Amino acid sequence: MNAARFSRDGPVKTDLAKTAGSNIALVCLEAGQVIPPHPEPYTVVFVVLEGEGVITSGTREYPVNPLDMVTVEKDVDRGIRCTQRMVLLGIRDDLQEDA
Repeated sequence: MNAARFSRDGPVKTDLAKTAGSNIALVCLEAGQVIPPHPEPYTVVFVVLEGEGVITSGTREYPVNPLDMVTVEKDVDRGIRCTQRMVLLGIRDDLQEDA
């Protein structure tokens, strides 16, 4: 992938497309790198393009491989632990539904 960028210093996030209500980013991690679980104020769908690891959604951990997808709801902890060099798409949804 031409947009994939890696760093020994930590995960690399590259925004690919932004709109008023969403963002698509490429997230690249080397083996052993971690994005610790943390909450965010938006829903995100992670799609694994390459590599292997574990994606955390709340209290659950999902082992992932290429073409696996994990959705994490708004305000729920999310994290990534890479076991084999990974490339993921993070598709962020910032649209708020009317109550």
